[in-house]
Amino acid sequence: MTTTWWPYVRIAAAVLAVAAIVAQLIRTLEIAGAATTEWGAHLPTVIANFFSFFTIESNVLAAVTLACGGLWALTHRGTTAEPRWLAVLLMCASTYMIVTGVVYNLLLRGIELPQGSTVGWSNEVLHVVIPIILLADVLFAPRRRALGWGTVGIAAVFPIVWVIYTLIRANLVIAPSTGKPYWYPYPFLDPRVSGGVVGVSLYVILIAAIIVGAAALVVWVGRRRSVVSDTLADAAVPPADATL
Repeated sequence: MTTTWWPYVRIAAAVLAVAAIVAQLIRTLEIAGAATTEWGAHLPTVIANFFSFFTIESNVLAAVTLACGGLWALTHRGTTAEPRWLAVLLMCASTYMIVTGVVYNLLLRGIELPQGSTVGWSNEVLHVVIPIILLADVLFAPRRRALGWGTVGIAAVFPIVWVIYTLIRANLVIAPSTGKPYWYPYPFLDPRVSGGVVGVSLYVILIAAIIVGAAALVVWVGRRRSVVSDTLADAAVPPADATL
């Protein structure tokens, strides 16, 4: 039954994620427009900072992946398993969104932000609703393809690149809201807050372990629920020089 309506759930979730991202971006630009300092009104930095949050990047990927998954299912009716490229995208997006939901609700929810800087409903959509939808997609979406365990490594690439980018960029920009000569998207990455380099390293290792664990869990569930595996699919296609 989910084969019939799940594509529409994916597309609706993609639209909701985009709406939440746009709403928060508009609020961020409004704050920058009202800023009285040079650094607070510096739009290139403000926009770059906005898209430097792991949450925003993960939700952008989730929106694109959900839209692709929904449209593919609507244009490829039947019981054929999703193509490998889509399965890998879904695995990565699901992993990042599940981790986003866990980390935010365990480590970041209680952190106070400047009054009016966050759009309430958008914040909940990006940190709670979309992670839940991606978790439901892992558990219930039809026509899943089993991926090899090696794809867990693919899911780890983006977070590693993001951490390196964040730590290098942090001391190259001025924080728009405070004027400090550094900016970190999350306090646990700031050595001044997290106990120096050692503290930041421990947080990074912890989150890396959570990401790898979440990716392994997503792959495991996919292998249990799959209608076809990469191995079976490859075996079903004869080599180009096979005698017919």
